[in-house]
Amino acid sequence: MVVFAELALLPEGWGRDVSVEIDESGTIVAVRTDSDPRGATPLPGALLPGMPNVHSHAFQYAMAGRAERRGPGGDDFWAWRRAMYDLAMQLNPESLYDIASAAYREMVIGGYTSVAEFHYLHRDPAGVWYADKSAMAKALVEAARDAGIAICMLPALYSQAAPDGTPLASEQRRFETSVDDVLEISRDVRSAFAGDRNVTVGVCAHSLRAARPKDFQALIDASPPGAPVHLHIAEQQREVDEIEAAFGARPIAWLLANFDVSSRWCLVHATRATAEELRGIARSGATVGLCPTTEANLGDGLFEFVGYAADAGSYGIGSDSNVTLAAADELRLLEYGQRLYHRRRVVAAAEGRSCGETLYAGAAAGGAPVSGFAAGAIAAGRRADLVTIQPGGHDAMSTEDVADRHIFSARISPVTPVRPLPARR
Repeated sequence: MVVFAELALLPEGWGRDVSVEIDESGTIVAVRTDSDPRGATPLPGALLPGMPNVHSHAFQYAMAGRAERRGPGGDDFWAWRRAMYDLAMQLNPESLYDIASAAYREMVIGGYTSVAEFHYLHRDPAGVWYADKSAMAKALVEAARDAGIAICMLPALYSQAAPDGTPLASEQRRFETSVDDVLEISRDVRSAFAGDRNVTVGVCAHSLRAARPKDFQALIDASPPGAPVHLHIAEQQREVDEIEAAFGARPIAWLLANFDVSSRWCLVHATRATAEELRGIARSGATVGLCPTTEANLGDGLFEFVGYAADAGSYGIGSDSNVTLAAADELRLLEYGQRLYHRRRVVAAAEGRSCGETLYAGAAAGGAPVSGFAAGAIAAGRRADLVTIQPGGHDAMSTEDVADRHIFSARISPVTPVRPLPARR
């Protein structure tokens, strides 16, 4: 099929009168600018690559707006975590499916076309394995399939409470996995959804706090070459202090020195990073998974985007705790946080490009490979994971600030996924 848009965000910038040819597998075959629309399916609004969501804990969608009451002595990330554990203890595969379905459907409306599901809710509330060890993971994949969003399943390695080997607490018993457990769940998910182009499986450790490094390396070694590798890192100062005490180095510096960190890695948050650590991430080619709304909600702090971007560091965005599920919300808060910190405007804009265009194109390109999908750009050979947007205003299609109005304007900006195939299964 061939689709046609008056305006499309291409790797080189905005293109006019763009025709995109898509084959039966949902792969882009050719992209033509200044083309003739005859014979093509016209699309409303401007055409953009769909946004990968590089980090989600779908079950936490049920907490949104329900953890905002201050308790005795104030509140912080660690107090929020106790409330999250309380929720986790109430869920089973059926209720997880229901929550994830709602979250994933909202992600599609919000402009996401894939989600990397960082999954650590494995066992039943008593800490016993379900008869099907992958029951919770399969519930998430089924929810994504039914919602019409591609999913990268990331079963997490989670075996200790602290980097000194402290055993898991009773409220963490649902999370416990060994290397063999994670490999079994990964194999089972791959087998159950074999042939589904919208399901990938990556490699995941919860964090350097919660997984022994030797086990994480063993998991990487036993997984398919090239699979995405994800972990939380340097989100909270207490985490940084614990790692430094146990390993003799800060978490990012230690990771870069001891693992072969590369372009298939997604380092989530990195809000407590030094300038040298960020330069190291940029040099490695890894993607930093930024979740500005969750990082603000939890009081994590601000990622130092300016220096990282100056070093051409790769980044993607994620909804994490799913307080909000619109890609534009994450990009707006990313930019506004930098403006407040640096006290200047249009921080993210590359030379000759607008702020919205720069942010959107960068997050789409950086998020796709660590989600296991060849997407993130409107170009030949990429998946046709595409969306259209229709920013408000009487002259919405007459200029090339569509991405800026989509991200920064208060006007309603509907996002519609482009469906090149009869179904996403």
